[in-house]
Amino acid sequence: MKKRKTMKTNYSFLFAYLLCFILNGQQTPIDFSDNSHQFSSWVGSTFIILDGPIDPSNKTGQFFKNDSSTEQGNYINLSRPIDLDIEDEITLRFYAFDPNAHSVVVKLENGTNTDIEVAVTAPSNLNAWTDLIFDFSTVNGSGQYSRLVIRIDDGSSVPGAFRIDDINDGNVATDLHALDVIYTDLVWSDEFDSTAPQAIDNAKWYHQTFGPNGGRWFNGEVQHYTDRLDNSYVENGFLNIVAKKETLTQDGVTLDYTSARLNSKFAFTYGRVDVRAKLPAGDGTWPAIWTLGKNVNETNAYWQTQGFGTTSWPACGEIDIMEHGLGATNHTSSAIHTPSSSGATVNTDSQTLADVANNFYVYSVNWSPNQITFMVDGVGYYTYNPPVKDSSTWPFDLEQYLILNVAMGGFAGNVDPNFTQSPMVIDYVRVYQNNNLSVDVNTLDEFKIYPNPVDNIISIGFNKTIDKVEVYSLIGHLVFEDKPTNNQIDVSNLSKGVYFLKIKSENNYITKKFVKQ
Repeated sequence: MKKRKTMKTNYSFLFAYLLCFILNGQQTPIDFSDNSHQFSSWVGSTFIILDGPIDPSNKTGQFFKNDSSTEQGNYINLSRPIDLDIEDEITLRFYAFDPNAHSVVVKLENGTNTDIEVAVTAPSNLNAWTDLIFDFSTVNGSGQYSRLVIRIDDGSSVPGAFRIDDINDGNVATDLHALDVIYTDLVWSDEFDSTAPQAIDNAKWYHQTFGPNGGRWFNGEVQHYTDRLDNSYVENGFLNIVAKKETLTQDGVTLDYTSARLNSKFAFTYGRVDVRAKLPAGDGTWPAIWTLGKNVNETNAYWQTQGFGTTSWPACGEIDIMEHGLGATNHTSSAIHTPSSSGATVNTDSQTLADVANNFYVYSVNWSPNQITFMVDGVGYYTYNPPVKDSSTWPFDLEQYLILNVAMGGFAGNVDPNFTQSPMVIDYVRVYQNNNLSVDVNTLDEFKIYPNPVDNIISIGFNKTIDKVEVYSLIGHLVFEDKPTNNQIDVSNLSKGVYFLKIKSENNYITKKFVKQ
């Protein structure tokens, strides 16, 4: 949920959504077989998908340059980066409508290394396809890149239309939103099991009521959040967060709407969140299911009151699992806010569902050390996986906590003057992780493992009988288990990386981290 003073109009926000709809979800090979294979253009270039010049049943991309500039081009952002460490050749088919030779440049940008390009000359081949190979090993190409740029005839102002097809880096099409980690262990939940109206479970949730913007909230929102039963309660197995039209003076500020904003008293790093919900109805309502870094220094946020508020937004990271009200009715969205892009973030996608006010949907996020995937009813539709993960793009290696709220107005637009009240109804909130690395109540005395880092053999310095050892990946998957011989285990078959070694002795356990080099 956008939550700071970055001012923008609804039009700019919708433009960002439209832009990301076009640019997200791309991967090689690109054969223009559907409308998702869209290139963007600059200067006088244009791009359009058309029937093939020889085989009309085969879609191709038409790249057109006019006479306004000697350097024009087109680019596409890729959700799955091109990895030159795996394959350093990019191929494509080129078609010209004239008998001239043409220079074609493929440039890779937004990568782990500096931008890099290769130029190839397409020989004279009137009204015929030519296969071109761009060998990035000739320019010492390496690393991953998430933008592919095509320029034709640099240095020439002669206009022309050209066709391109079958852009490939050796990959095959895959599910863009396949989950890399499956989280199966329910570690925290609220099922909202109550028949009579009652307050929320204060052991699990905290009412955030004080507006950090001088008693108001950011983004031009027009509601007060309260801890009253009128605005949030549990009944008949559901949590109701109710936005109401009523005048309330709170913290010296008078506003015309009330609602509730709940912070979870549970914070976690990595896992899956499922929230089954129906959304409020009415223009100007802005429901959100989202997370913020536990370290956010926002006034009166739960974890800030517990002494963890050390980091400003967006450096704390924000994961918007679901927002509604930022587009047309039934248009829901997900987004990521980081120092690299926040407010009108480019890291976002959206989709239209059927009657979200009357139908329950399960809004989910699957957050692993490598990617963040957003789902509705278990189907992924947007994945955030920047090729460079640093404090600017990936503040997501620390704990986040959940927020449930219904805002009014602000970026959701003017509130319907006939609005009286409407709830976000939540059936359950569930958080899953993989708990294989949980340590039992009884733990062993300290032991030593050496060498660390290790190449092949780990020795365990321990004076008791070892029943077995288990080796886990950094994200908690069991890699193998063994009963060591002479207190040694062979890890030569492991890939390079960080692992956990868990030792069991007489029903007691202890775990240590080691590095395989």
